Amino acid sequence: MAETPGFTVAIVGRPNVGKSTLFNRLIGRRSALVDKTPGVTRDRREGDAKLGPLRFRVIDTAGYELGRDGSIERRAWAQTEAALESADVALLVVDARTGVTPADAEFARIVRTSRKPVVLVANKVEGKAAEGGYYDAFSLGLGEPIAMSAEHGLGLADLHLALAPFAEQAEGAAKRAKKTKAPAAAADSPPSLAGEGGEGVPNAGTPVSAREEKPHGPLRLAIVGKPNVGKSTLLNRLLGEERVITGPEPGLTRDSISVAWEFRGQPVQLVDTAGIRRATKVSGKLETLSNWDSRRTIGVSEVCILVLDATEPMGRADLGAATLAIEEGRCVVIALNKIDNVEDPSAVIRALNDRLGDSLSQVQGVPVVPISALTGHGTDKLMPTVLRQYELWNKRVATGPLNRWLERILTENPPPIVNRRRIRIRYATQVTARPPTFVLFSSKPGDLPDSYVRYAVNDLRATFKLPGIPIRMSVRKSAKSNPYDS
Repeated sequence: MAETPGFTVAIVGRPNVGKSTLFNRLIGRRSALVDKTPGVTRDRREGDAKLGPLRFRVIDTAGYELGRDGSIERRAWAQTEAALESADVALLVVDARTGVTPADAEFARIVRTSRKPVVLVANKVEGKAAEGGYYDAFSLGLGEPIAMSAEHGLGLADLHLALAPFAEQAEGAAKRAKKTKAPAAAADSPPSLAGEGGEGVPNAGTPVSAREEKPHGPLRLAIVGKPNVGKSTLLNRLLGEERVITGPEPGLTRDSISVAWEFRGQPVQLVDTAGIRRATKVSGKLETLSNWDSRRTIGVSEVCILVLDATEPMGRADLGAATLAIEEGRCVVIALNKIDNVEDPSAVIRALNDRLGDSLSQVQGVPVVPISALTGHGTDKLMPTVLRQYELWNKRVATGPLNRWLERILTENPPPIVNRRRIRIRYATQVTARPPTFVLFSSKPGDLPDSYVRYAVNDLRATFKLPGIPIRMSVRKSAKSNPYDS
């Protein structure tokens, strides 16, 4: 069976019934944090699910806890309502070991009034203790529940059967839409340029080393920083909607929330992360998991927006997050948030640039964008800066200009003499981009000092205009001649 067009499934239910475990099972990886503490999930988290031949979008949601107005519970519930509104079908999950509770009955009432199709899931059915709770789920009046154990993968075949009709509906709707649009598309489409040097035909006259590496898929953009610096507020500002909960309470975001977005035609996978703290400041299992998840997100991103609080000096946790991103080879753009709360913005920016020059000397020229995520001041300059850095991060330098650069620095600052013989560097090449990675071929690679390699990196960054881009450079044993000489 071919992959079906997408439909959307919202996983709903009271806290601690296994919604995030089921979410992880459906997307095939441990994306959502799972803990015995009730209410770990606060924001809605989306992912691409796979269940046999079915392909669909799945949304993990917060549990139903109706607190007072303005409370975290109320804000989390608003996210659940938004997920339910956007879904084609709801999976209402109950805990078969606990049995039906008043909160389950209230949730059943809510999903019935939403007029969304509902599939009832009795989770945690492993063991005899769950038998009574499974039959108790019939009392919700939502039909026969699917007996599942999301943790152990039981009941997935029955879930597939329950969701298959929604896939068929989505496939039928997609075919009807395609038929409606086909005549107009055919009339407007230009003739093919294949074989005539048009778009999509590589320029055979351009050397491979001079071509840009074209990235595949969306730009993976992570928003990172300490707790309570405005990361979630910035994400909402960029998206133009209240996509994640925000507030004065530190640590509202507990796990990384990924959102598909598009900026000026550029697909972006935008990720909000929990606050990164120093290891000595992290306490408890849940905070440890959140901290680890944020660090993992940096490792799989391409560009990191490091959000700093303009009312505070750059601290060790901020510096640690920036250093981690650079060591992982990621682009860093600094969003200096709450700039509207300082008396002398220019002085604050100068002080930050001085600190960056001293503490991040391995990456000169990291861009700083002063913003106010709350009011929107300066945020229009943030994404253009991100895209500019992303383009530089993907850049390749042609071998000819690279070796002319090498000749110049060898003339201006020759390598040192070791055992009465000067170290020779015969040629250089760029082996990859993302980040730009170069190799120097030397007669004695083990004797070339690290200080000379750092000098070469800084000069290369200035020569080829790669400010703020992490550059990797290694030294290898050279052949007797330059293979790039024609």
